[in-house]
Amino acid sequence: MAHEAGCLCGAVRILIDAEPIVARQCWCRLCQYLGAGSGTVNVIFPTEAVTTTGEVRWHASIADSGNAMRRGFCPQCGTPIFSMAESRPHQTIIRAGALDDPGLIGPQAVIWTQAAPPWALHDPDLPQYPAQIPPAT
Repeated sequence: MAHEAGCLCGAVRILIDAEPIVARQCWCRLCQYLGAGSGTVNVIFPTEAVTTTGEVRWHASIADSGNAMRRGFCPQCGTPIFSMAESRPHQTIIRAGALDDPGLIGPQAVIWTQAAPPWALHDPDLPQYPAQIPPAT
């Protein structure tokens, strides 16, 4: 089944011809910047299944885990859409809020809880990890 995603203004559209590999909520400090103070919910798909139309701008950074990352966003409206780890080019991370159906998959784990602010709420039914966990396969 194909899934679609995009930015707030519609300038970037994404077609995903695969099911999600996994979804995680992340509270690392960089994700808090991307989430305007909240953690982000990140859905991982196989890169070869993701097709994008429209301009995406990329920002390179080093994640709290030490991974070299590229973060993709719409240059028109600023919507954060993608993350890609240079060590895992076969996986594309799409922000759950960019999905046309943000209920497609919920987080299966909460990571970087040690970096979360004291007011952050974590689903007690999900596994909680203080920092990075092994990559999804």
